[in-house]
Amino acid sequence: MIDHPVLVSVSPALRRQFFPAGLPAFRLVDDHTGLVAALPGTEILVTSWGQPRLTAELLDLAPELRLVAHTGATVKFFVTDELFDRGIRVTQAGQAMAPAVGEVALAFTLALLHQLPRFDHAMHAGTDWAEASVAPARHEIAGCPIGVVGASRTGRAFIAMARALGAVVSVADPLLTEADAAALGVRRTDLDTLLRESRVVVLHAPVLPETRHLIGARELALMPDRAGLVNTARSWLVDEKALLAELATGRIDAAIDVYDAEPLPADHPLRGLRNVLLTPHQAAGTLAGWRRQGDIVLAEIDRYRSGRPLEHEVTRADLDHMG
Repeated sequence: MIDHPVLVSVSPALRRQFFPAGLPAFRLVDDHTGLVAALPGTEILVTSWGQPRLTAELLDLAPELRLVAHTGATVKFFVTDELFDRGIRVTQAGQAMAPAVGEVALAFTLALLHQLPRFDHAMHAGTDWAEASVAPARHEIAGCPIGVVGASRTGRAFIAMARALGAVVSVADPLLTEADAAALGVRRTDLDTLLRESRVVVLHAPVLPETRHLIGARELALMPDRAGLVNTARSWLVDEKALLAELATGRIDAAIDVYDAEPLPADHPLRGLRNVLLTPHQAAGTLAGWRRQGDIVLAEIDRYRSGRPLEHEVTRADLDHMG
């Protein structure tokens, strides 16, 4: 029997981010080849992005595997029915990312309300001071109607921050009950109404078949003139071509962290628009967030070993609602 049946299949760079104190008691592998060789005797597998699908062939190499602890959020890209069929439990650390992503979504919201993308682009372009000072009307967040699509972990983190600053928040989410809405201090509404009535729309919905291009040309047309769209979730949610066409008119603004093509091509039309704020898919990348991800994984391993309930367990049924 292997003395340390915890196998960490995480790249060295990510290990330093997630576990800055090190992992001296665990076995460490850096790539797929190392994973395959180290699976025999593994009881607990720690995974991250790039994890290969845990097929029957891989699982046959780890007959003692009982827990998979993922340092990220969604596990849909590598978890299979075979895993659950064998009674292997799964947990994840997505909750750790919610504060950072929520903060970036809030920063994006404030930037759009105050027209910062337009000012920034004009200043960097060397535009005449008087011309650079011209922008649509600006707004404060207190009392402002903000729409949130999806009461996910990140959605709820954003809601708490926005409400603390005085925003009036509406939420469109088919799974949100009236009781949940009351507890969050938000108004529950349908997507079309939210789009029509919100000054800024913030996307936090999961990646599901029914959310593919949830925001398309029809939906964008419902947004009021000078409204803003914030997307720190997934590009899956937005028809990027329709969004680009709407943004090119200058009628609405946007702040975006996720794209259909990543890396975003240097000549992509989004890069040249004055009314768009762009970041390179880095909303979750804070030191505190990375450490929380590692801490959640280690805490879940400790709970499993001591026979206590897992706090972030993912069941087979959960996959239907996971991005």
